[in-house]
Amino acid sequence: MRYLFVHQHFPGQYLHLLRHLRQDPGNEIVFISEPNDNHLPGVRRVAYRPPRGGAPGVHPAVRDFDLAMLRAESVARAAASLRDLGYRPDIVIGHHGWGELLNMGDVFPGVPVLGYFEFFYHADALDVGFDPEFPSPRGSLPVIRARNAINLQALAGGGDGTVQGQTPTRFQWMTYPAWARGGIEILPEGVDLAACSPDPAAFRRTLRIGEIAIAPRDRLVTYVARDLEPYRGFHVFMRALPRILAARPDVRVVLVGGDGVSYGARLPAGSWRARMLAELTGRIDLDRVHFPGKVEYDVFRALLRRSDAHVYLTYPFVASWSLREAMAMGCAIVGSDTAPVREFLSDGRTGRLVPFLDPDGIAAGVLEVLEDRALATRLRRAARRQAERTLDMGEYMARYRDLIDRMVRQGRRGRASLRIAARSA
Repeated sequence: MRYLFVHQHFPGQYLHLLRHLRQDPGNEIVFISEPNDNHLPGVRRVAYRPPRGGAPGVHPAVRDFDLAMLRAESVARAAASLRDLGYRPDIVIGHHGWGELLNMGDVFPGVPVLGYFEFFYHADALDVGFDPEFPSPRGSLPVIRARNAINLQALAGGGDGTVQGQTPTRFQWMTYPAWARGGIEILPEGVDLAACSPDPAAFRRTLRIGEIAIAPRDRLVTYVARDLEPYRGFHVFMRALPRILAARPDVRVVLVGGDGVSYGARLPAGSWRARMLAELTGRIDLDRVHFPGKVEYDVFRALLRRSDAHVYLTYPFVASWSLREAMAMGCAIVGSDTAPVREFLSDGRTGRLVPFLDPDGIAAGVLEVLEDRALATRLRRAARRQAERTLDMGEYMARYRDLIDRMVRQGRRGRASLRIAARSA
């Protein structure tokens, strides 16, 4: 089959699927994205030029949509070049978040499009207004509502039935309006359970991350996010550290993540890490709190395999891949009692759930896991078993292929019906 993938950052959410598809030499895979240095054998890259910015004077509420339409045009030009060279895919697979797929039906009419629907924004629930420390600015609600313009265009496109959506969790599916959910299939993402497996021997070795050395006698608390920011609870976890460090002189804390902002508003200047360190000056022992930045995947896995208590916090928003991987590696997870996390973890059974907004509650959960070895062991084993039951990569790929095959068959039937109708006319 011929596959056309579209995502601004190659390979995006599609690394595992691409690896799976390229095992079949009969598959031809093309990927349209912005330029980057990533490479995957068996996948042909086609770059498009990203928009440099919208028109000046555009209302803030429509700025994202303006950029999305510019991006859609650029992607469509790249796709049209492929079409003119004789390439017609059996299916287009991509992410709807940035508008890249909006014009694909014009380039390849009748070709099914499987779009990734990540999140439907709400002005009065979920992430907006969840954290009272960061109230929505006056006049921001129209801007928040307008962020769904791309979502709505994607949902409206494809009246011929060739457009189908997928999303990885029930929480994300439920963010969409009831009228839209019938066209979005829940396709739970999997984990490579062999690559992300527990290693009991890790606790008997010294773990080195650059200049950081974690000895077997140390109790290691870990935290991982793409960027250290409020959406992932960085600020409340930092405020939990004084109690954790005071209660356990043997604790070392490693916080992995960059100083940018992936979600939410940026600070006027500086980083959230700098702001929180300034707030907690003199209250935490910086010899026991470490910030290695973003780390290589092998370092990430080594860190989680050695973790005595892994902290995962999030607003009511999209759950991170790292949560799934932490479960697979058998971490004793202290997670926020928020809807995305509750879909993966059950308090006292597969993890310890704590109130997101309560630093003392977070500290109490971490200390409970550190001090109750039996509880920690039970949580580790249960998290791994849950990952084996629900996050198996083989089952994920099988479900993915089934959805793709159904769409391709439907698309072929639809095109055949059109040809018959045209001959009859």
